[in-house]
Amino acid sequence: MSPAYSLAFVVGLLSAMHCIGMCGGIAGALSYSLPAEMRNRPRQLGIFVLAFNLGRIGSYALAGGVTGALGGALFELSGHPLPFEAMRWLAAAVLVGIGLYIGGWFPRFVLIERLGAPFWRRLEPVGRRLLPVTTLPRAALFGMIWGWLPCGLVYSMLLSSPAQGGAWAGAIYMALFGAGTLPVLVAGGVFAGRLYRLGQDRRFQVAAGIAVMLLGLLTLNTHGYNATG
Repeated sequence: MSPAYSLAFVVGLLSAMHCIGMCGGIAGALSYSLPAEMRNRPRQLGIFVLAFNLGRIGSYALAGGVTGALGGALFELSGHPLPFEAMRWLAAAVLVGIGLYIGGWFPRFVLIERLGAPFWRRLEPVGRRLLPVTTLPRAALFGMIWGWLPCGLVYSMLLSSPAQGGAWAGAIYMALFGAGTLPVLVAGGVFAGRLYRLGQDRRFQVAAGIAVMLLGLLTLNTHGYNATG
């Protein structure tokens, strides 16, 4: 398994704790939009929250597949390792930027989410038409739309996914990033308030930010081209 896959999972876990204020609030709102009889059954509530999040991760994987394919095509067309090396350094720089943002030292990094704003304006009305969510397929579909919500951290990870060098590799990379967010956001559907307080703890933010920056720098020690897509 590529070390980048483990890295993507860890970054997802740490960034989800930081962003529980936004995404956890969405997860909580989706939970409370369900009929009362569903909310009062923990197992049924958990299944619906999981469906929301699996749909979201599916969108991450789709986007990662597209960007990974672009990275692989660039490498194949050039026939030279230089484009891959440039993408690898870009991926490391993006992860360092994510760490600086999580640590609270580079708040303007989140402006990258503006890249997705035009696309989101088209999707958001579609999501509204799916409310209230009353079936599992509807929950998964709403989650897929939620996956395109402009988020600086998600879009930043997408900028690093071309370095994976192929469609399948990019899809797996982004899916594992999404899987890293899964424990926190599923719990956020039920315990959003507690997780929000932890995510806002300055000590946690600093530790998580430093950890992501170190992980980003460690990627520069990984050599080779991962042509799996």
